[in-house]
Amino acid sequence: AADGLGSIAIDTTQLNMSVTDPTAWATAMNNLGMVPVGLAGQQLVTDSICVPGFDPSLSMMTGITPINPMIPGMGLVPPPPPTDVPVVKEIIHCKSCTLFPPNPNLPPPSTRERPPGCKTVFVGGLPENATEEIIQEVFEQCGDITAIRKSKKNFCHIRFAEEFMVDKAIYLSGYRMRLGSSTDKKDSGRLHVDFAQARDDFYEWECKQRMLAREERHRRKMEEDRLRPPSPPAIMHYSEHEAALLAEKLKDDSKFSEAITVLLTWIERGEVNRRSANQFYSMVQSANSHVRRLMNEKAAHEQEMEQAKESFKNALTGILTQFEQIVAVFNASTRQKAWDHFSKAQRKNIDIWRKHSEELRNAHSEQLMGIRREEEMEMSDDDSGDNPSKKLRVDDSALAAQAYALKEENDSLRWQLDAYRNEVELLKQEKGQLFRTEESLTKDQQLQFLQQTMQGMQQQLLSIQEELNNKKSELEQAKEEQTHTQAMLKVLQEQLKSAKELAEINGHDESQANEINVLTVALVNQDREKNSEKRSPGLKSEKEALLIGIISTFLHVHPFGANIEYLWSYMQQLDSRISANEIEMLLMRLPRMFKQEFTGVGATLEKRWKFCAFEGIKTI
Repeated sequence: AADGLGSIAIDTTQLNMSVTDPTAWATAMNNLGMVPVGLAGQQLVTDSICVPGFDPSLSMMTGITPINPMIPGMGLVPPPPPTDVPVVKEIIHCKSCTLFPPNPNLPPPSTRERPPGCKTVFVGGLPENATEEIIQEVFEQCGDITAIRKSKKNFCHIRFAEEFMVDKAIYLSGYRMRLGSSTDKKDSGRLHVDFAQARDDFYEWECKQRMLAREERHRRKMEEDRLRPPSPPAIMHYSEHEAALLAEKLKDDSKFSEAITVLLTWIERGEVNRRSANQFYSMVQSANSHVRRLMNEKAAHEQEMEQAKESFKNALTGILTQFEQIVAVFNASTRQKAWDHFSKAQRKNIDIWRKHSEELRNAHSEQLMGIRREEEMEMSDDDSGDNPSKKLRVDDSALAAQAYALKEENDSLRWQLDAYRNEVELLKQEKGQLFRTEESLTKDQQLQFLQQTMQGMQQQLLSIQEELNNKKSELEQAKEEQTHTQAMLKVLQEQLKSAKELAEINGHDESQANEINVLTVALVNQDREKNSEKRSPGLKSEKEALLIGIISTFLHVHPFGANIEYLWSYMQQLDSRISANEIEMLLMRLPRMFKQEFTGVGATLEKRWKFCAFEGIKTI
């Protein structure tokens, strides 16, 4: 136990033997119950997966079959054994070191959770004197090594080329590593191999997963495209040329299915109008002409089905006859004359065959009877559909067929006649529109003129009624104002008289009386102004309100005012029908919003309109 092999006791003389002595190593390993592993010579497998320096000649010399260390079930990396069988690891010999397995009674070394796409392992417990070449020599047997990052603290990270190589490296966890045959502590150490998390591994794993996801999406898309039903062919747009081609296709039995689909699509799209109605009618008529063909095909198929039924019934009858014959043979065999000559086993088989044949015969007989009952029921249904008294069959079937053919021909001729009539009416209508007589034109013109005059008279009547209503309202307002002014005058006259009497009594002079007269006149003028404001009519329409808003905005941005020509030229750009007189009348109707001023002297005298609504609001 000096080398830390646990419960495995090994003599020190065996440990100090020469590494190059194959016979000594074979004896020692046989004593331990282990299969000898080659030390030097030709490799069993390639250098990428095998420990360099393995000698198969040693195995041949000892009479043991050469062992490949990397084959599952033998060598370095055996497959995972069953849970009830303990893992038996072997001693691994390399050129520069030796790996001794751990105690099999100890629990397996613990490992962390494996990161996705892990290709890097952590190796701890290395001997202090272990070099990067020795580490590569040991772990190169697990697979191709892409990088080794060794630390100064007896551990390193090894990155392999593939993920499965990491599992082989984890297998070496727990082995004791000894450099050469030295017993120095710096030349030995217990290996601890565990999964390591590396950014490169995770990045490659993500790239691989994305590639697999793309392949899966592509595969699903290809599968969906394969299973998707083909798109229906595009339907061309309606035109007279296409309609003519479609009419020819409708007459062809082989192209009827495709043509009827196009016709249905056109009708559903709303292509039928007064001009194309006859063309569509002729196509519908062509489609209807196939009804007779389809009925004939149906009758032919029904006849084929009847023939098939008859042949099936005949075949069943023949099969049933043969079954009857077979059953008769079995019955004859069971009679005493022949039955006594058969053995017991033969009798048993004959009895079984007879019962089986009778069952099959009864089943076929019931099936045949069922077919006959169905035929009788169909015949009874046909009889019930006719008159209660049975009709006599017509012996001359040729005459009936001829009558049916004449009826179909008569129907087709009638449909063609209707189509020709519609075409003639359409042509008449087109000619009537092109060659309309002068009388009809004059009548239409007179009718339109009379309608226009009546509409004008109605509009004039409505405007006159509106003016009459406005005049009535103005007259009523004027009457109310007159009565109000008369009452005010009476009140003022009484006040004036009383003021004069008081002035004479108190001895005031004439100047005070004049002041009273001026005050009275001012009150009367103020009352007149208020009455004029009340009498000023409001806006008549929405158009006037819109004009006032535009004019107010225009004059507001012209603080020095604008003459009526300038204002009219601006308004004419918005409404060409408006006149300067109309604008001026509208401005004069609103003295509190617009005021007129005179500028210049003599020939330069000019009238300007200004916006004064803000001043009018302040004075109210």
